[in-house]
Order: sequence, then structure tokens, then C-alpha cells
Amino acid sequence: MYRIGVIGDRSSVLGFKAVGLDVFPAEDAAEAKTILHRIAKEEYAIVYITEKLCQGMVEDIEKYKDVRIPAIIPIPGIDGSHGIGMANLKKAVERAVGADILFSND
Repeated sequence: MYRIGVIGDRSSVLGFKAVGLDVFPAEDAAEAKTILHRIAKEEYAIVYITEKLCQGMVEDIEKYKDVRIPAIIPIPGIDGSHGIGMANLKKAVERAVGADILFSND
């Protein structure tokens, strides 16, 4: 059975444990990269990573964008959104559809 993991600072991820997700507290992007590469080899279908950590792991996250699993999804941390999740959604939709259908002003 596939699992769901959450990587981020301790304050942001501990609440996910209450709903049955596997949490992986990381102090910085270097630690988060190590965790991501380790759990990507395991049975994790989805890995949520706080946006703050995503900023320092762009290249590492890009390595997984064309694989079926794990799906890596940026989420806001306890300090709020940095807009990374929405930017990634926009890029994914543009890639799939061929146009910006989410934010176009037409």
C-alpha cells in the first residue's frame, strides 16, 4: 500500500501525524533533500513539502516531475504561503493544456 509523507519544519508538519500521514521534520533544505531522496525509493505516492524548504530544493524536486510516483506537492508552512504551490500548479496546467487557463485575463 502506498503512503503519504510530509517534509517540513517540525511546527508545520506535526499536525499531519494526527491524520495518519508520515511526517519527516527537517531543519533545512539539505536535510529535506536527503529525506526526499530516501523516501522516494520507498512506497510513498505523495510527498508534501513546505514551500520554505522547496525554495532550496528546486533541482531535486525537478528530478521527480516526470515520474509517476512520488507526486511532490508544495504546501504552505506555519509561516504562510510563498506562492510556490500556486506557481507549480500554473506550470503543470500550462504544460498539460498548452495555455494559461487559470490566470489569463481574457
